[in-house]
This record gives sequence, C-alpha cells and structure tokens, in this order.
Amino acid sequence: MSRPPRIPGFDYLGPHCYFATFCTFQRRATFGNARAARLTLMQFRRTARAEGFALLAYCLMPDHAHLLVQGTTATCDFRKFVKRAKQATGQFYAHRIGGPLWQEGFHERVLRRDTDLREVARYIVWNPVRAGLTSTPGEYPYLGSGLLSLDDLCA
Repeated sequence: MSRPPRIPGFDYLGPHCYFATFCTFQRRATFGNARAARLTLMQFRRTARAEGFALLAYCLMPDHAHLLVQGTTATCDFRKFVKRAKQATGQFYAHRIGGPLWQEGFHERVLRRDTDLREVARYIVWNPVRAGLTSTPGEYPYLGSGLLSLDDLCA
C-alpha cells in the first residue's frame, strides 16, 4: 500500500486537532484479542503524553484504530506523534504477541478550528454500533474520551 499524501504546505505542527485512522496489518481482526487491544491503548496513551498530545477520543475496532488528538503546544509534531505511536504499539505487540501490527501509512483529517470536537468524538465512539458489534457504545470495551464522559458521547 502506498502512503496517502499529506496536505502540501501544511507543517503538522502546533495545537491542531486531527482525526487519524490506522489499519492493522492485512486488516486482520487484531483487536478482537483483548490483550492486544489493552496493550495498544496503553501505548497510545503513553505516546500521547510524551509527545504533548491530548487523546480526545479513541476507538479500537477489530481491524483499525481511530484517534482524535490535539497538540497541546506550539511545537507538537503530529507526524512525529504518529510515527512514535505506531512504532511503540507495533514493537510492544511484536514482543508480547508476535508479528506486525500495522499497515504502512495512515489516514488523517486536519480539523478546522470551528469543528465541533464533541461531534467528531461521538462519531468515533459510535463506530462499533454502526459496525453492528454492539447496540450501544458503552458495551464496547475499547473506546473512550479524554474530552467527554461516555454518557455525554452516547446522548
């Protein structure tokens, strides 16, 4: 798979918000494994803190991950965050479970300043319901938000 192009002329630095999607290697249902999902979420949280990003919402679907993140300083580098997040989760997965975790590349949407982050977070956490995995987001174990409570997201 070739990498999706980034936005020409945009530096991906600073306090911007991003909606990112990473696909698992060969779109395998990797996150059907509870241990793999827990380890991956732990590494995402750790990397977000280390790189100065707020993890506003997340959802690990069986074969992909959605993240809503926001840089917290003028020097936050989204490309570096993604590289470190995929590297850390991939290495952790390879050592603890075995094999590659991610496909090459990722998809991102840079959100405009006037975007309603609550709506994007809701879209992310309702993903398992739209996919027919659960009837409510609260039933799905691998989603959450650092922005809103699950009750707020399910409303």
